[in-house]
Amino acid sequence: MSQISRVTRSKQQAKATYNKLSRWYDLLAGGFEGKPRKAATRLLSPNKGEKVLEIGSGTGNSLDELAGLVGGSGIVYGIDLSEGMLEVAQTRVNKLGVGARITLVCGDALQLPFKADFFDKILISFTLELFDTPEIPRVLAECLRCLHGGGQISVVGLSRKQPNFMTRLYEWFHEKMPATVDCRPIFVQEELEHAGFQILKSSNLSMMGLKSELVLAKNPAT
Repeated sequence: MSQISRVTRSKQQAKATYNKLSRWYDLLAGGFEGKPRKAATRLLSPNKGEKVLEIGSGTGNSLDELAGLVGGSGIVYGIDLSEGMLEVAQTRVNKLGVGARITLVCGDALQLPFKADFFDKILISFTLELFDTPEIPRVLAECLRCLHGGGQISVVGLSRKQPNFMTRLYEWFHEKMPATVDCRPIFVQEELEHAGFQILKSSNLSMMGLKSELVLAKNPAT
């Protein structure tokens, strides 16, 4: 995995960028991320009464669907680094009438503010690739800690498997404008395997020529 580009912008730069983008983020990325994100949610398929965490919950596009799936006896948590994104998300879920079942937390997934074995399922959509290369195993270790034995994680992210022209072009923009194009393709399934997850399902997706991976895995602990 030495081929993965590094993320050089700081966390404060990332927070400032997404705070500025928060009001316009859905217009900029909604069409690009929408279908893969929904596919990741369907693959995770939370059940009634479960506790679910979305890491990088952003403007809350998945939160209302997750809240509907877990029902009144379940609860959904969303964590994001950007206060601006969380404000948009809170407004969204309040308007939809599901705010009581959703708890939003401003924080960094490098140190999740939850106790061990707390969650049944975790969703990560186009967020894992925002972390610098040495940070990705730490984020996944935190996911493993917070998931109970048998708990599942669904991850969709830009893929560097068999890179094509669009992948290399995207990486070129990432190299030239690291503060703006702050994510880059990674090896999603390999990262999960190396972190100790058991892979259940995986598939390859394409978004405007860019490759992505959708992976469902579980905490193998019993």
